[in-house]
Amino acid sequence: MQRTTTAAAVATLLAAAALGLAPHQAQAAPTSSVTAAADPSSQVRFHDIPGSGGITLKGNVFTPAGAESGRKYPLIVLPTSWGLPQIEYIAQAKKLADSGYVVVSYTSRGFWLSGGSIEVAGPPDVADVSAVIDWALANSPADADRIGLGGVSYGAGITLLASAHDPRVKAVVAMSGWADLIESIYSGRTQHRQAAGLLGAAGYLTGRPGPELQSLLSDFLGSRLDREQQMIEWGRKRSPAEQLDRINANGTAVMLGNAWGDTIFPPNQYATFYERLTGPKRLEFRPGDHATAEGTGLLGLPNDTWTNAHRWFDRYLKGERNGIDTEAPVQIKSRSDDGYEGYADWKSVGSGGTERLALSDSEHLFANVDSGANGGVVLLSSVLDQFVKVPPIASVPLLPRAFAGVWQSERYDTARRVRGTVKLHTTLTPTKADGTFIAYLYDVGPLGIGKLVSNAPYTFHGKAPGQAFGVDLELFSTAYDVPAGHRLALVVDTVDPLYIEHNPAGAQLTFSSPRTDPSYVSVPLREQ
Repeated sequence: MQRTTTAAAVATLLAAAALGLAPHQAQAAPTSSVTAAADPSSQVRFHDIPGSGGITLKGNVFTPAGAESGRKYPLIVLPTSWGLPQIEYIAQAKKLADSGYVVVSYTSRGFWLSGGSIEVAGPPDVADVSAVIDWALANSPADADRIGLGGVSYGAGITLLASAHDPRVKAVVAMSGWADLIESIYSGRTQHRQAAGLLGAAGYLTGRPGPELQSLLSDFLGSRLDREQQMIEWGRKRSPAEQLDRINANGTAVMLGNAWGDTIFPPNQYATFYERLTGPKRLEFRPGDHATAEGTGLLGLPNDTWTNAHRWFDRYLKGERNGIDTEAPVQIKSRSDDGYEGYADWKSVGSGGTERLALSDSEHLFANVDSGANGGVVLLSSVLDQFVKVPPIASVPLLPRAFAGVWQSERYDTARRVRGTVKLHTTLTPTKADGTFIAYLYDVGPLGIGKLVSNAPYTFHGKAPGQAFGVDLELFSTAYDVPAGHRLALVVDTVDPLYIEHNPAGAQLTFSSPRTDPSYVSVPLREQ
């Protein structure tokens, strides 16, 4: 009964946080050290924790039962996700404390009752993590030689960055985060409209965006191309991929987890980052959208992502021989079934080779009209795919050919297990200097209904009108099984509500396949 009550309470509070129903203020509230009556196995106290630059962070500290005995325990620090308060991790923090950890979670600066303004994982956020570690070592039975960091979404990005700057960190679990901020919300040099808009709105509802963030959001959503380089540099400073040498030098054990359909931080950038890590590492991909793969675990419910997160900490902070380091380090779950597949590395995921679909026919499109093919709705479409296996769909035969280019394979006699990153190579001739197109790969059934397998946007600027140029585009990585009797279809169009498009009025795009440079789609497959 107690577990159910706790889960319900956390669910209510998280829902309120997401909707911005609780008040926030610029200054932190007075110090509180109220003890929660969790249960005899562990206890939680709420604290005001000094952050960097003199601000106060609102946090809670779970300690194991019997911690007053003078024994030292491994420490785990959990910065909160974007827009969520310190109670976000309370269910998992309690479980970790019950198993022998000191756990400190805190509301990231600029949100809710924590001080400061939103810095978007800038240097002050990174310094906050070290400040919280310092405070925990001085005010709890935490062991300075066994420190781990974990987080979901925003918290994941902060922990990866902090692990580069604080060599005391021995293990990290980063769930639904980013390694490359630019490739996450600006991939294909296309603004991810819904993702940026959602983050911006949540920031204003639950926190205090700083002047730099306000300016960047305005420039980004306003398509200020003259500010593009400044935005890219801003993103690089907040990208763990740019700090990779430091993370590798520290030897940090890094576990990464994400969802195939993450509409805020797509999986490609995590996979690329994982391949370049040299220390102990693990990569997990599952069906779902942003933070939905681990979401039920935040309510204390059984959850594979959090189970493995605990195992990762147990191995690299406690030294337990639980087998997680001997398993195949890349673990993925297909969107089409419930089983896991293990691989030695990311490159082995498409170990069955690639199948090339020739795009031999030219397609001439009129821009600025939505053909009906699209990537769905942020934080909704991939959740439907996760739980009821209903991704965004389109009637491929009915797509208007004036606004959508369509190429289809023959019907397959046997199933095709798509694994990894689909790549498009084509030749594009625009009538204007700027433009955007979106590529979609569909699984098309006997009735012509296409289920979205993957997609990605592409934007260009400053091209010579009427002059052809080559395009190489990676679609978002996925794991999808195409049934026998179905076919694959590549669709391109110029409008998708997920993205900001840059097609001037009257723009037209021609996709062709020159004899000297044929166009194709390369589809990676799993071995049968």
